[in-house]
Order: sequence, then C-alpha cells, then structure tokens
Amino acid sequence: MKVGIVGSGFVGSATAYALVLQGVAREVVLVGLDRKLAQAHAEDILHATPFAHPVWVRSGWYEDLEGARVVIVAAGVAQRPGETRLRLLDRNAQVFADVVPKILKAAPEAVLLIATNPVDVMTQVAYRLSGLPPERVVGSGTILDTARFRALLAQHLLVAPRSVHAFVVGEHGDSEVLVWSSAQVGGVDLEAFAQARGRALTPDDRLRIDEGVRRAAYRIIEGKGATYYGIGAGLARLTRAILTDEKGVFTVSLFTPEVEGVEEVALSLPRILGARGVEATLYPRLNEEERQALRRSAEILKGAASALGF
Repeated sequence: MKVGIVGSGFVGSATAYALVLQGVAREVVLVGLDRKLAQAHAEDILHATPFAHPVWVRSGWYEDLEGARVVIVAAGVAQRPGETRLRLLDRNAQVFADVVPKILKAAPEAVLLIATNPVDVMTQVAYRLSGLPPERVVGSGTILDTARFRALLAQHLLVAPRSVHAFVVGEHGDSEVLVWSSAQVGGVDLEAFAQARGRALTPDDRLRIDEGVRRAAYRIIEGKGATYYGIGAGLARLTRAILTDEKGVFTVSLFTPEVEGVEEVALSLPRILGARGVEATLYPRLNEEERQALRRSAEILKGAASALGF
C-alpha cells in the first residue's frame, strides 16, 4: 500500500519516519519543492527500515503519487514564533491552489489527509479546491490536542493515558474546546474517578491542564521553532486507520454542513475513520458552556474561510 506525503519539511519527514517505525505502509513517497531535501529525508529514513519495518521510502514528484491510497498534505510555510495559526491563511492558501490539483491528477482515488496549518481552514480550502466528497478530505484537526488532554489527565490521575476517554473539539488552535463534561476514565465519569482515586480536580488543576493543552504549540515553537514529532505520530495513526479500514473514532477536521447553528465549516468532532475517509460524525455530550464555546470556535473558523472566499 502506497502513501504519499507532499511537503518534506519537519512535519512531512517526521510523518514518514513515524510511518516506517509503525510499519503502516509498504511504500512511502516524499514529494517536496526542495527536491534535494526530500531525497535526503527519504534516504535517511530508508536506512532506518532494518531496525523497524520493510517499507520502501523514496522521493519523487507528483506523478509518483499514482496509486497512493492516502496522500498527506504537509506543504506550506511554517508557523512563526508568536504567530497564530489563522494568520498563516493567506500564505498557505496560495500553496494549496498549486498542489491540490497536481495531487488529484496523479492520485484521483486517494483520501487527502491535511496537516498544513491552520488545519481546519486549510481542510476547507482543500475540500473546495478538490471537488471531492467532504469525507475524503480529512484534516488532522484536534487529534494532537485530544492526545495532550488525555495525557495530562492521565498524569494527574496516575492512570494509563489509553484508559482516558476525553475529546478536544472545534478549532485546532486558540478557540479549541476541551470537553470536560463527558470525559471518562475506564468507563467511569471523570469526576467520580478522580474522587475515588484521591486525585480530585480543583479549578487550578483544570486551568493548568487547559493551559497545558491550549498553549502547547506556542511553547514548543518558542523552544525549537516547530512542532512535528507529535503530529507526525498522529498522522501515521490516522493513515493506519484509513489503510486498514479500522473504523476507529478520532477527533479529525471535516467540512461539516452545520455545527451549533454555524453552517458549512470545517472543524473537529469525534468521527469514524475508514477506508474511504470519514464514515460518520459522533456529536459528543456537551454542557451549555461547552456548546457556546464550540459555536464561537465555529464562527471564528467560518469567518476565516469566508474571508478567503472558501
């Protein structure tokens, strides 16, 4: 099974490496504007395959994406220190206008997995440019935010992260919504579990966890210039779900007809992911405060996309 990656920078190369370590694909093709960089990454990652899985990793150009079942789009300009994801819009929309038609000419049957920030708006841009059904244009959305939320809750509760079931919805960015009201641990309500564990969640604990999730990207970018390992692993996980027709539930971004009264907007909600992309959306149980926050998030994203004409 072939997977294409368009964009061979930090995110694209980290994703290729994660695909190899997880043994997700049989062939990975890296396409990048800087062809020497793409070739160097492909060669370096190929040398890791004896220690991981037998994946053929190579660089190429758009025509080499032929037959790919998934094409990960990580092309675009990097987020600058202190720059919000939404400010990236103008620059990255221009990149997509060039690359999306080239991808679909070579791989018209592929599921597009969008990673470029601001990912929700770029998912909507890619959907409009592609002409594909919305379920085949999937943004990485809040998968990483959800993972951060679960990891920080697990750390506080002294429990394995995989036992924590909690979502972050809305924008992958400043207006994202941490859904506390329906969070569970091992099938038990979060508050009840925390009390039983002797690890009650105080308002200060909630604020600390919220900040830990919401501000993570800014801290990482300030420290090393970009985020890529976490999202690379997340993209590899989503790719596995598509290639294996897993039908797992992930908080991914998708062009959605209506969310909390806001029409035609791409944002993250829990969704079932399979071979042809998103099969269904599962609307989480929200309290009134969370519903209002999700509406605000949708309005922000809708306004950003509309300003671009998408």
